[in-house]
Parts: sequence; C-alpha cells; structure tokens
Amino acid sequence: MQVVIFTLGNEKFALETHLVHGIEKMMNITKVPNAPSYIKGLANLRGTIISIIDLKQYLNIEKVSEEKNIIIIESDEERIGLMVDNVDEVVEITQDMIEKTYDDNGIAKGIINFKDYIVTFLDGELLFAK
Repeated sequence: MQVVIFTLGNEKFALETHLVHGIEKMMNITKVPNAPSYIKGLANLRGTIISIIDLKQYLNIEKVSEEKNIIIIESDEERIGLMVDNVDEVVEITQDMIEKTYDDNGIAKGIINFKDYIVTFLDGELLFAK
C-alpha cells in the first residue's frame, strides 16, 4: 500500500493515499462560531466547501512551526482538510512494516519503523467519525 508521509511539529505521520484527494497550499479559512477548537473553519476548494481541521491541536502536538499545506482526504463522498506543516513524500509500505502500538485516541493504526525515522500511521477513516 502507498502512504503519504507528512510532518506535524517535530513528528512524522502517515495516511493511506487512497484517502488523499489532494494536497493544497494553505488557503483562506472562515471561522465557524462555537465549533470545537481543533476545527479551524471552512474553506472553499474549487466551489466545494470543506471543513478544515488543525491536526496539531486535535492530536495535542506542540506548535513549533506554521502549517504550510492542507491534505484533503475523502471518505464516502465527504471531504475534510487537514492542516499539516509539510508533506514529505509518498512511499510504498507492506503490512508487516506496521507495528501495533497503544493509542489513547484510537486514531493510530500503528507505527511504521523506517531505519532513519519512525512514522505514526493514522487511521484516516476515524478522522471523519470524530
């Protein structure tokens, strides 16, 4: 399977590419009153309004730099945007590369242990359920 690897703060994360609809530069976001703090607001993506989630705030990651990209993910015809610092690369992984790990949020499928770094493998489908 292919995954897109991206950076949040000082950590690396991955999502399966079949969920990724596109990668955009940071865009204008309109705040939504009374929304949870991790929902940054709404954005117009080529005529379609999507919710934008501050993934660092959602995952309680310290903000050490500004987000530069938005990863658009899609599931069951619904799209959301995830604010990330950088999109690093797309790589092919195998199921045996994924190590299970304990996760309080239930949002991680496990970790991918590359020789040079470790990546938290997120379950993108669960981002729609939360």
